[in-house]
Formats: sequence, C-alpha cells, structure tokens
Amino acid sequence: MGMDQVFVIGDVHGEYELFQEVLQKFEPAKQQLILIGDLNDRGPKSKECWLLGMELVEKYQAVYLRGNHEEYFLDFMEKPEDWFPSYLYNGGKETIESLLHQGAILEYSPTEIAMMIRSRYKKLMDFLAERPFYCEWGKYLFVHAGVDLTKDWHETSLQDFLWIREPFHEGKNKTGKIIVFGHTITPMLYGDMQTTAIWQSDNKIGIDGGAVFGGSLHGVVFDQAGLVADYELPNLNGPWQPEF
Repeated sequence: MGMDQVFVIGDVHGEYELFQEVLQKFEPAKQQLILIGDLNDRGPKSKECWLLGMELVEKYQAVYLRGNHEEYFLDFMEKPEDWFPSYLYNGGKETIESLLHQGAILEYSPTEIAMMIRSRYKKLMDFLAERPFYCEWGKYLFVHAGVDLTKDWHETSLQDFLWIREPFHEGKNKTGKIIVFGHTITPMLYGDMQTTAIWQSDNKIGIDGGAVFGGSLHGVVFDQAGLVADYELPNLNGPWQPEF
C-alpha cells in the first residue's frame, strides 16, 4: 500500500446515508481506504452498504475487513435452519429484508430465504467469502474486533479477530503495533455508555462510535506519524439506545 495516509471507517451497520457522507472526506489520490467490517445488520440499508463496499474495493482497491456480522450472515447462508433465530436476533432481519423485501422472513422458510439470496446475489456472496481478517500498514494493524494478546498476534484465532472483546481491551499490548479496531462501541469502552468519540489506550484505537444505535460514524485518517483527522458524523435519525 503505497499511499501516504489511511482513511478508515468504523462499523456502518446498514447506515447508508452516513456511509456516503463520510466518504465525501476520503481522498483517493493520497489515502488507502479501509473498512473495519460490519457493513450489514441492524440498520435499514445493508444491501446498499454491501454494494457500495464492493464498489469501493473494485474502484479504489479499498480493504474491506470481515466483521462478525459478515460472518453471521455467511454462517446463516451455510446453515439457514440452525442460524436463523440467532441471526435474526442479532440484526439479520434487516439484512434479509434489505436483500429481498419487507416481510420476507414471515413468508419463507430459512432455507428458501438462503436459496433466494444465493440465486440473486452470487457475486456478493463470493465477495463476502473472500474478505480478509486483518490488514497491516506500517506500524498499524487494522482488525475488526482485536487480537489475542496472550500470543503472537498472527496466531489469533479467526473467531477472535471477529469477536474478541475484554481480553483484548484489557490485555497488555506488546505487539509493537498500533491496533485500530471496531466491533465494541466506544461508549462501552469508555464505560459511560455515552461517549461516542474514538477511544485510545495502550496503542489500541477503537473507532466504532455506535452509529446504528444513535451514536456516530467515524472516518479516521492516519499517517505513519499518527492521527491526522477524525471525522465524526452523529446519527441524527436515531435516539441514543445502546442495546445489545
């Protein structure tokens, strides 16, 4: 990645308008674009977010990291009957209805839903299955959830790259890397359930401002020397409701 800067975007979760808005700050000529994962689920426009993510990878060689919600969707597609209740509970209803239509989850069985999605969105399915788990850029490491700090970070399980929380947040970072991550909303990292600013501690930088919960979406710029800019866009449509 021969760019001077990185422009990284936090968890979008179907908030298409905010995603488009933050991209207006992106300067393709000098910035490598990185999406931290979780473009789908919970918010209203997963399909649009995914198609835009795919376009950004094609057009600008953006790095779109796999999040646990991309993983959830792929798990559901693989074993629809097993995963359906848990996927719906975790925001999958919005994704399925975005890909098909409102009410689809009441009209069809999980197997039928997966078959319809697979037949209509072959290219998207292949694309999602190829998303990487992390990305290194100089002294920075970008990852959706975090890494296993008890061993060489490269040895982190694929599960932990996508899902880890407290052991990563609270563990000692001896990796020599500045680790930029999403997944856990910053109001939770601050412990006050209201601060949506990016969170920094021990060379770890959390950038998920909880946009889909009425928090904010971050677009953060780094160069090799450090943080250059942080564009924080509040979600003005939703009341603040940090529910999980």
